[in-house]
Amino acid sequence: MLWRYGGVKARARLDSERRYVLGRPGRAPAATEAVRRFLHFYGPTTSGDFAEWAGLAKPHAQRLWADVEDALDEVSVRKRRAWALSEDVAVLASPPPAAGIRLIPPGDPYLQKPNRSLLAPEDELRKRLFRPLASPGAVLKDGRLVGLWRVKARGRKAEITVERLRRVARPELEQEAQRISDLRGASEAILVVD
Repeated sequence: MLWRYGGVKARARLDSERRYVLGRPGRAPAATEAVRRFLHFYGPTTSGDFAEWAGLAKPHAQRLWADVEDALDEVSVRKRRAWALSEDVAVLASPPPAAGIRLIPPGDPYLQKPNRSLLAPEDELRKRLFRPLASPGAVLKDGRLVGLWRVKARGRKAEITVERLRRVARPELEQEAQRISDLRGASEAILVVD
């Protein structure tokens, strides 16, 4: 622990080749900057959600939250009180439309806990999508959840299985499946639609 503490104080970091390098000199951002960044990405939300996301005790999270209260507006999300950064309220009230199909992998920041109830409002669906182990990915069409997906390696090929929850055209899925296959370095994508 002493080595870790000394590394933090010296601003030592590991680079991509696992070598220690010194960070840039200067002041670290204030802890309240974490609240602002969390709200900008996951807002509208609550201090309890921030505490869980940051791994902080609720009293500590509430103290940090109180430091940015002047920059927050209260909003209602499905009959629940929540807060958003004042600068983000206009964009949240009238967001740009999402278009197209995307296969979002499990573990993506978009699928983190603060967004789960908005993405999948039904308890049964949330249990299937957000499992403790081996969660599937999400299929989004125009920003809405339309399916779940998994990938398996079949030699040099990637087999992508999509479980449709709503109507979605196969050609759109094929293009995204090929993109995922390319990212994984597979020679070919095999799309299975349930």
